[in-house]
Amino acid sequence: GRWQVDRARWNGHYAPVSIVIKFFVAPDAEAAAAVAEGGPDGVFESLTFGNFDVEEALIEWEGIFTGRSFEEVLDDDVPETVVDSDDGDGPLVLAVSDTLRDALCTAVEHRLAEVSRLWVAERAADGEVFDPEIAVWILSGLADLARAVREGDENLYCWVA
Repeated sequence: GRWQVDRARWNGHYAPVSIVIKFFVAPDAEAAAAVAEGGPDGVFESLTFGNFDVEEALIEWEGIFTGRSFEEVLDDDVPETVVDSDDGDGPLVLAVSDTLRDALCTAVEHRLAEVSRLWVAERAADGEVFDPEIAVWILSGLADLARAVREGDENLYCWVA
């Protein structure tokens, strides 16, 4: 497939094993980094998901929304790493790009469904089976969170452990 060559130079921090993923809203990277150890629960509004490679997903979602390739998005240093432990075992905090946040904010329901469908197809091409309903649920939840961010002066982050 068209991704194989591109992905060879991209090595994610985590194999897509069972992990906890929490998207959350924080005022800035410093505040986001402060919850790295314990996670955002009880500190910031957050959404919890599990079991997918979120770094890869953030790149793919942005690519689908903007019509750019995985490689082009990757070249923009997306997603930006806020906290990463040296050994790769500790929690990871990523910043969701403004581009993706804005795309999520403005996406209407059928657009979110379309992006979800394209993403599920992309995962399937990689041999990963992803429930289409869960994909829509993830992107819709993220869009709600992104809209909440846009009203305030905050940003969207992702905590992975």
